[in-house]
Amino acid sequence: MTERTDQWPRRVLITGAAGAVGSVLRAGFQGLYKHLRLTDISPLEDPAPGEEIMLADMRDMAALTPVMADVDCVVHLAGLADEDNWEKVSSLAIDGCYTVFEAARLAGVKRIVYASSNHAIGFHPRSKALDLDVPLRPDGRYGLSNAFGELLGRLYADKYGMSIAAVRIGSFRPKPEDRRQLMTWLSHRDAVQLFRRCVEHPGYHYVCVYGVSANRDANWDNSQVDWLGYQPQDNAADYEAEILAQPDDEDAIAKALHGGRFCSDEFDGDLTKIR
Repeated sequence: MTERTDQWPRRVLITGAAGAVGSVLRAGFQGLYKHLRLTDISPLEDPAPGEEIMLADMRDMAALTPVMADVDCVVHLAGLADEDNWEKVSSLAIDGCYTVFEAARLAGVKRIVYASSNHAIGFHPRSKALDLDVPLRPDGRYGLSNAFGELLGRLYADKYGMSIAAVRIGSFRPKPEDRRQLMTWLSHRDAVQLFRRCVEHPGYHYVCVYGVSANRDANWDNSQVDWLGYQPQDNAADYEAEILAQPDDEDAIAKALHGGRFCSDEFDGDLTKIR
């Protein structure tokens, strides 16, 4: 998927463009759209041809108003990428997420692709394969903010007629780093393809999809959204020998649940009651 599209969408905005996922998508989207606008609170490298940089705080509606102008699709990556205290989670990943969605709606943006996370469903037992109908089951404050973003997207699709995709990103790395990531790895190449499918596919109302590569041991099922056309190319099993040669430092709680160490953090429950 390297060819340029001159069809809709022509103007794409990436929030959080200075982050890990944003940097990869910025490079992967280069030259594909008529105009690629990049925003973050952190500095960004100078724009390439076809790019525009507009720094803004995602919690500031007034700052977002010009950022959203004339945009067809927002790829919303800004916020947090790990567990944190409630003040940061609520400010960056909940208030900020709402402000982005509302600013986009007021500006007439037709589509938002929201970067959710597997931590929105992290407290499901790892013994269960998960499809896209499983209930939200966050594994911490960060996962709770992901669940909020997914539900916010559903609201904006149903109430305001916007086209919304939620991508439950797995372990986004250049290559898998531990045993859990043999299941959850999302390669850079596959991430670009998946987000591009969500940006460009015509006509959907709301879609949720697992951001995971074609891992032999994957435990998340995307078959319900085969129509999206996502065909991952990379397999974490290619790195299995390297990973299994490393010490296994995952604790019993992390091993039992999809969210791994996010479930272990602060855990004071009864693992036998989690089914």
